[in-house]
Amino acid sequence: MKFLLRILLVAFLFSSCTSKLGKVLKSKDSEYKLKMAEQYYAQKKYSSAQQVFEDVMPFYRGSDKYEDMFYKYAYCSYYLKDYINAESLFKTFTENFPNSTRIEECDYMHCYCYYKQSPKPELDQTPTSKTISLMQAFINTHPQSARTKEASEIIDACRAKLELKEYKSAMLYFDMGGYNYRAAAISFTTLVEDFPDSEKSDEYMLMVIKSYYKFAQLSVIDKQVERYEKVISTCADFSDRFPNSKMSQEVSDFKTLSETNIKNLQK
Repeated sequence: MKFLLRILLVAFLFSSCTSKLGKVLKSKDSEYKLKMAEQYYAQKKYSSAQQVFEDVMPFYRGSDKYEDMFYKYAYCSYYLKDYINAESLFKTFTENFPNSTRIEECDYMHCYCYYKQSPKPELDQTPTSKTISLMQAFINTHPQSARTKEASEIIDACRAKLELKEYKSAMLYFDMGGYNYRAAAISFTTLVEDFPDSEKSDEYMLMVIKSYYKFAQLSVIDKQVERYEKVISTCADFSDRFPNSKMSQEVSDFKTLSETNIKNLQK
């Protein structure tokens, strides 16, 4: 019974709020509508505020109140997690009010909304790449901004996500085994080239070596010498790039194994 009463109470309150919003939207009084939009916004009822702002804004276009209305209207979409629409609105704000004291904030929010659209590493990372370019443009445009530190951190986070996506793709080839080891070696090589400053660069390079070694093992005899030589040359490249790596011994072992295998094949 108590559960049923709660449902009825929630339904009543929702109906009451909907009914009140409907009356506001039907009103012909623009001043009243603006007052209610501001009230809904202050109460964090962003869906209601958004609807009323959208309805009344055309009546205030060109007035001294329009900028503040548009600013809050953009934030309604942001708080409702409609980041695609919010991104567009913040961008429009910077275009429509270039002399606003809020221009830096809205420029940043335009970039930040792209960041909020960044998906899991396994998915398409177009928004992530776009975020990097936008945040870098923000830093270049507002070098003295207090937000540049956060913008730089977001760029680093986005790059880490792109790196993780490439790593998972390369590991997928490696885990599939067979002749996918060659694709794994190429993918890990690309990963090293794309993220040369990564703390895991030597790990990725070791995976290149492992992939080429396994690929050589599975190759037909006529191709094995050539492919073990590829392992040896990659080991030499590793030593040049990472002379102090903790993985140097493992790399040396792969080099020795490859040299031994070549000697046995040539007998």
